[in-house]
Amino acid sequence: MHFKHSLIAATLALSALAGCNSNNAEITHSQARFATFNLSFDRATYETLVSEMSFTHGEQSALLQRYQANDSTLTTEETETAKRIIQIRNVAETIQRVRPDTFVLAEFNNDGSGEDMQALDGFQNNYLSHSQNGQSPIEFAYRENFATNTGKPSGQDLNLDGNKSDQGDDAWGFGFYHGQYAFAVFSRFKIDEPNIRTFQDFRWKDMPGENNLKIVNCDKALPEGKACGDSWYSNEAWEQFPLSSKNHVDVPVIIPTKSGEQVVHFLVSHPAPPIFDNPAKHNTERNRAELKFWQDYIENQTYIYDDNGLTGGLPLGSHFVIAGDLNADHQMGDGDRATIAGLLSHTQMNVESTLGSLAPASNGGEYCLSEGICQRNQDTPHPANITSTSGLRLDYVIPSATLAVKASGVFWPSGSETGYHLVYDAALGNSKGVSSDHRIVWVDIDFNQ
Repeated sequence: MHFKHSLIAATLALSALAGCNSNNAEITHSQARFATFNLSFDRATYETLVSEMSFTHGEQSALLQRYQANDSTLTTEETETAKRIIQIRNVAETIQRVRPDTFVLAEFNNDGSGEDMQALDGFQNNYLSHSQNGQSPIEFAYRENFATNTGKPSGQDLNLDGNKSDQGDDAWGFGFYHGQYAFAVFSRFKIDEPNIRTFQDFRWKDMPGENNLKIVNCDKALPEGKACGDSWYSNEAWEQFPLSSKNHVDVPVIIPTKSGEQVVHFLVSHPAPPIFDNPAKHNTERNRAELKFWQDYIENQTYIYDDNGLTGGLPLGSHFVIAGDLNADHQMGDGDRATIAGLLSHTQMNVESTLGSLAPASNGGEYCLSEGICQRNQDTPHPANITSTSGLRLDYVIPSATLAVKASGVFWPSGSETGYHLVYDAALGNSKGVSSDHRIVWVDIDFNQ
């Protein structure tokens, strides 16, 4: 298990307060905002991201001034760096506007093991800690980086092309280097680090009912020696295959409230997208199984084991919030809709906040579809709830039924709303150029009830 936090850079007084005690009494909170944001910082190398995050605020401004003035002395590399700094600043401004207390940062590359904190600390110190476009800086005293299976060499020919490349589809999770598409967690509340659980090495075969994938799409060209109905992976590969395309993590967050400390288990993952399938539908099946893991975890199924060998899931009755880019829409798209629908409607979920009146929504998603800026899945039955430019609801913050929800939202301004420049720019588009192809989703938990 690999995770690491920075030295505490601020006291709890930096937290967003709601109902704090005065004098020398401990600061308490009546609510907490949990969020997920696929930042799309998926650079070609981890070192590129470290470099971009190491620019001081002054260095960023100097480079952007030259870029915006069309300085003819700018090199191609400087121009591309300037564009990426614009993206990072826009993402930072989005976070400063939404002001989450605890959130997952998806597609934030790392060194593979999650030990190196340079990029994460640089994002905090050089971007979030500085006002972006007049917004108040925001400080996250607790930062957790996690190991990932994306780009992790398998030593196997997983895509059966005759070449053990250890990259792309031959890695344990799709990635062109170990650490691409990783995720992290930032929090203004204390994290109970000794009790973090990670499940990077949990084997797919050890989930009840799961078996080596069979070739089911027989209309596609098949590898030599394979026929419809055959197992796709070798026995050796299947024995080692991790369930998690990146990782599954349980991060206990400690929230001081008037009634005492409340522990909320922040359950984070980023399942494989159910697209780019091979004839055995490997991504679709993996996405389904990765989602099923959380259902089994909150039901405290005994088959589960973590990277330290501790068995079992979450004790029943625990507070939890499942969060991340889950790459599944219960009404649209290519994934196993029944599995995500079952998760959203599970008896242990606060269903009013997943499928009811408190489900996160925006005006911008509908606007993007109606204006033709978002051109895919325009027939979605829930345009207000979409979270990505694909026209799908993919990003979730799912509280347990033990938690009361006060409010929620998708930060996606429409053309007439403040902040629209963060999701659409005539030159940079509406996706990764301007900020991300996903939108930040948030839910406010109410501890007064």
